[in-house]
Amino acid sequence: MSANFEAKKVVVAEITEKIKASKSVVFVDYNGLTVAEVSALRNKCREAGCEYKVYKNTLVRKALNDLGFKDFDSDLNGPTAMAFGKDETGAAKIMATAAKDYEKKITLKSAFVDNSYVDKKGVSALATMPSKEELLAKLLGSLQAPIANLAGVLNNMLAALPRALNAVAEKKA
Repeated sequence: MSANFEAKKVVVAEITEKIKASKSVVFVDYNGLTVAEVSALRNKCREAGCEYKVYKNTLVRKALNDLGFKDFDSDLNGPTAMAFGKDETGAAKIMATAAKDYEKKITLKSAFVDNSYVDKKGVSALATMPSKEELLAKLLGSLQAPIANLAGVLNNMLAALPRALNAVAEKKA
């Protein structure tokens, strides 16, 4: 076997491992971006805990087919970049923002989330969803509110008792 074939097998294995390790993978068309814009986008991804990477479509297709996913074959045409995210919404948010910032230079294609295919509309919907941490914070706040309200009511009742006793004492005096 040729050295080139072995090198491609290594890259396919790398892509497969990155897909397995990521909670989400967003595919975008990046046609027309300058080097400076790509560098800025990579930095934004890095800050958000994502990785922006460009691989050959045939190698990505092979990796996805090896994992048993053929839905992405039609999306892997033309210049395609991938954003690997550590959570379900982070990469989608970064890429949707980039699509707005670099209008007509970046186009959302699809995503791989929870071992399933997500189309362009689904990626846009993912981008608008709050992250898991934000949802947990809202849930915790909702659970904490009734307890805080009860504590406030009990505190007011305890504070009202001395005032009432003081008023009765002043009235009798």
